[in-house]
Amino acid sequence: MTYLSVVVPVFNEAPNLGELNDRILESARGLGREFEVIYVDDGSTDDSWTRLEVLQAENRGVVRLIGFNRNYGQHMAVLAGFERVRGQVVVTLDADLQNPPEEIPRLVAKWEEGYDVVAGWRENRQDSILRKLPSLIVNRVAAMVVGVEQHDYGCMLRAYSREVVDQINHCGESTTFIPALANTFARRVTEIKVGHSNRSMGRSKYNLFKLIRLNFDLMTGYSLLPLHAVSLLGILIALLGLGFGFFLFIRRLIVGPEVEGVFTLFAILFVFIGLQILVTGLLGEYVGRIFREVRRRPRYFIRRVVE
Repeated sequence: MTYLSVVVPVFNEAPNLGELNDRILESARGLGREFEVIYVDDGSTDDSWTRLEVLQAENRGVVRLIGFNRNYGQHMAVLAGFERVRGQVVVTLDADLQNPPEEIPRLVAKWEEGYDVVAGWRENRQDSILRKLPSLIVNRVAAMVVGVEQHDYGCMLRAYSREVVDQINHCGESTTFIPALANTFARRVTEIKVGHSNRSMGRSKYNLFKLIRLNFDLMTGYSLLPLHAVSLLGILIALLGLGFGFFLFIRRLIVGPEVEGVFTLFAILFVFIGLQILVTGLLGEYVGRIFREVRRRPRYFIRRVVE
């Protein structure tokens, strides 16, 4: 029986794949147990698929390939791998070599202590402040909506028990954030410090817009907390508005008509309009998620599988 499955989402990482595969195989073989490596090509437009076919031909029985017809995103690629894993423990990592494959045995050893999820924590993260700051927001939002405090929800270097993976596979959500979803199913969760390397080739596939999109998915996909917060904010603003209106009424009785406060009123009006737009967008986000779920379209289309 397969003991370890390694799932690697790939998107335009052709220059890294040879070294990545060698390092994964070396680390996995060091465990002395049966293992497999599943590469999921997320609609790459470079030579990634061709390179993966070469690696699979060189390592038949160990390397398996899944290819999407287009780009669906990192988490959809991991889900496609989860649906085909055979191992008792499943490790995920990125293909950009920033997640060192040499950490796989440490993740597995920690999982063997009885944990359902072992998360990697990039303590000395080799990224710019423009990447670290949005990730910090993601971590805080994820901890708030899931209820499990972790330092690094954005680290893909993680180990999952097969039971947690099976529960994730039973979820048919059109959008998801796997680390948060896994923590909702896990009984015991822990994290260990892992290495993080500078990207030597290629460029990051996560931009600021995708990180903002990820935050919206987290807030609206796992909790009603945003709606509750907006409701409380609306009550507070209504009370402040009543108080300010009463203040203006008393001031008019005492001072008389005046126009000096017109700019203050405009400023307050703009704040109210901004909050209304925010609330409308938030409600639209929830309605949009409902619309996607009701359609029940496949989350992704697989172009080919190479076993």
